[in-house]
Amino acid sequence: MKQSILLDGPKFQITIRRLCQQLIENHSDFSNAVLIGIQPRGTFLAERIARELKEMTGLDVPTGILDITFYRDDFRMKGTSPILANSTQIDFIVEDKAVILVDDVLWTGRTIRSAMDAIQAFGRPLKIELLVLVDRRFSRQIPIQPDYIGIQVDSIDSQKVIVSWEEADGGDSIELITDKK
Repeated sequence: MKQSILLDGPKFQITIRRLCQQLIENHSDFSNAVLIGIQPRGTFLAERIARELKEMTGLDVPTGILDITFYRDDFRMKGTSPILANSTQIDFIVEDKAVILVDDVLWTGRTIRSAMDAIQAFGRPLKIELLVLVDRRFSRQIPIQPDYIGIQVDSIDSQKVIVSWEEADGGDSIELITDKK
């Protein structure tokens, strides 16, 4: 197995700050915008973005957590192991808001499609934007493109992109893992 570090340390933090700058350019005072992290790993990025925005602007951007378990297209497929649901915490109105969905890695697009279905249970957003830390752009199965991208990674399906978070894994990094055969 070959591991390549794509991003870590100060460059990881700079990437998050750059994403925040782009959000500030597009949403200025965030009076009509909310952040929603997709369970499980998008929540770390959403919380980090919210903290960084608070530091940069002094604004508390409403931030929620969305579980997509029951909206997944593979939820009831035969031969799959039972999926444990996570929690959803959205204590604000999404109706007529710009909802910024946040996830760590965009790969096939199926997670994002599920999240768009799930968010409709909370109202009809004015628009939905997508912020991802890593865009694996050549692996889409559904035509979904992010509005905000930390880094783009050209990888093949057999490779894995692993995002580690200080909060859960003891450090911030993005790694590309290739199985040698």
